[in-house]
Amino acid sequence: MRMDSIQQGRLAEQLVLRLLHRSGWQLVSQRWFCRYGEIDLLLNKRTRLLLVEVKARRCRGLDDWGLRAFDQAKRLRLCRAMNCWSAAHPRFSEHTLEVVLALVPLPLHSRPLHQRTLRSRPVRWIRVETLCLSGCSC
Repeated sequence: MRMDSIQQGRLAEQLVLRLLHRSGWQLVSQRWFCRYGEIDLLLNKRTRLLLVEVKARRCRGLDDWGLRAFDQAKRLRLCRAMNCWSAAHPRFSEHTLEVVLALVPLPLHSRPLHQRTLRSRPVRWIRVETLCLSGCSC
């Protein structure tokens, strides 16, 4: 049975989360929703918050492994979602926010996806220097 894109995305999130746990990050929120959108992963390490947008793709495609899907509109939604999250979690107000994209390559075959398959393909990490390009105050 082939996994759908939601299952693949969740498996990719779990892989990313496991990698970050190994580096000392602690999960604060996962798949947090508000009216503006979803925060895939939000982690804490001392006085730092790490917002992780996970993109999982089978091939590079037109959106360059999901990189081009992180356009201005997506950034604005994510910025607004982060503002909502911050308002609901004031104890993190003094933490420094860092944003990264985790591009997770999925195997091309249509067999079910397993953790061991994902582990053999490296995750590409991209630091996002500016989340909000316009119209938001992060």
